[in-house]
Amino acid sequence: MKRGVKAAVLMMFLLGSVAAMADTKLTAEECNDYPFKPVVGEITHAQLMQELAELESVGYDPHRIDYYYPNNLQAAQGRLHAKYVADCAPAMGRGS
Repeated sequence: MKRGVKAAVLMMFLLGSVAAMADTKLTAEECNDYPFKPVVGEITHAQLMQELAELESVGYDPHRIDYYYPNNLQAAQGRLHAKYVADCAPAMGRGS
């Protein structure tokens, strides 16, 4: 029973986190972190999960059966890059 409650709480937390990220701007910390800046050393699991959440926030669905996988992923990466430019470039004193 305890394991089921923990799983339910974790799932609600994850869904809330993804929903909260859906329409928010990138923070200064996110602008200066992976995947927007090159990483020195190994990429961590947490960084990969962050990138997946950011891709999902711009419409990518990794669970969908997708015959056009590379194209859809690249389109999501393009939308994420556009979000990065819109949210981060003005803060860095550069135009888009």
